[in-house]
Amino acid sequence: MVLILRSAPGIEVAGQAADGEQAVAPARELRPDVVVMGIQMPWLDGVSATLQVVAERPADVLVLTTFDLDEYAFGALRAGAAGFLLKSAEARESVEAVRTVAGGEGIVAPAVTRRLIAEFAAAPAREAKAAPAALGTLTPREREVLSCPGEGLPNPGIALRLDLAEGTVKTHVSRLLGKLELRSRVQAAVLEQELGI
Repeated sequence: MVLILRSAPGIEVAGQAADGEQAVAPARELRPDVVVMGIQMPWLDGVSATLQVVAERPADVLVLTTFDLDEYAFGALRAGAAGFLLKSAEARESVEAVRTVAGGEGIVAPAVTRRLIAEFAAAPAREAKAAPAALGTLTPREREVLSCPGEGLPNPGIALRLDLAEGTVKTHVSRLLGKLELRSRVQAAVLEQELGI
């Protein structure tokens, strides 16, 4: 993956790590736009490392793995990963996934998406009382924006639907993530679906 990213125009590889523990410190120091994280690594697995990176917010995380297992995909997304991609993806798709996550969007491998939706649909809906108290602090426009990621709309799609500038959408997304203490647009989409916003 490193060779693919190094050869992609507009992408700079800032660092590299051999295991999960080594991935957290450089993310903290280098503060890249995106950390591409593996799942099965020595010392600290990718889900735990993702949780640490996302908790400190130095970068968004794109999990890249050969293991097409629900436990890894769901674990990574619950940990706050902004994306989950399989290593079987073509080089072009991998580069585009990095760019998508760097642009503030989320991405999930198509092979995993259907299972993720099925898991989501099978889970009992969260009761309204379980909604974060911060939900009441959202402006009406932020609530409108929150309703869009669950439909899979990227920033340009949200901007078109709500008749806003794309930069304004990015600002609203950033603010609502902060208010709701969410780490990624994927988590916002999950919350939106669970609460039926």
